[in-house]
Amino acid sequence: MTGIVDDDLWSAIGDPTRRRMLDLLLADGEGTATTLSERLPVTRQAVARHLSVLDRVGLVHGTPAGRERRYRIDDAQLARAVAQLNAVGQTWDARLQRIKRIAEAIQHSKKK
Repeated sequence: MTGIVDDDLWSAIGDPTRRRMLDLLLADGEGTATTLSERLPVTRQAVARHLSVLDRVGLVHGTPAGRERRYRIDDAQLARAVAQLNAVGQTWDARLQRIKRIAEAIQHSKKK
């Protein structure tokens, strides 16, 4: 699994507030720290810090809009995150299948 996962990306996505922000940006197409803070239980300053983290890992990009920045999802980076999640899921599915086979073999040998 090493090399599959971008730890900075998944650390950014790991925060529930940032995931909710991504959901809102996906639904609305774009948003500012102000518009997002109106829909989240955190301050505008906290939203701005979260947006900075998401911007740093490339999940969102901000463009100047007056006194604020308007943020949009980076579709390519989000697709990369989804691909990583799928790869991790496949790796764990394979591991769980191996564990299941080992457990079944142990059970089978105890019955003899």
